[in-house]
Amino acid sequence: QVQLVESGGGLVQAGGSLRLSCAISGSISAINLMGWYRQAPGKQRELVARITEAGSTEYAESAKGRFTISRDNAKNTVYLQINSLEPEDTARYYCNADFGGWHSGRFYYPDVYWGQGTQVTVSS
Repeated sequence: QVQLVESGGGLVQAGGSLRLSCAISGSISAINLMGWYRQAPGKQRELVARITEAGSTEYAESAKGRFTISRDNAKNTVYLQINSLEPEDTARYYCNADFGGWHSGRFYYPDVYWGQGTQVTVSS
C-alpha cells in the first residue's frame, strides 16, 4: 500500500506561483508512475502531469510551459511547480500513484492511490 499527502495549496493572486508537494510513504519501490491531477468545481478530474521512476515527464497540453513536475527520491516527495497562475487554474489538486507489478523479484497487486488533495484558488 501507499499513502499520499499533498500540501502547498492556497489562495494566490493571478500571476503568482505555488509549489505543491506530495509526500509518499508505504511500499514506495512498487510505484510505477506518479502524477498530479486537478478537479475544478463542476468539472471532471483531469491529468496535469506525470513522472516515471526514471524521471521522464509528461504534461497535459494545458499544462505545458507553466507547470513543472519533479521528484526528490531521497525525500520521497513529488512536486508540482505552477508559475504565472491564472484564475482558470483554480481547482483541487490531487497526487496519484500507479502501483504494482513486478519489482525486485516481488509481485505487487496493481492499484491506484490518491491523496486527499490540496486546494488552489487563484484570484484575478
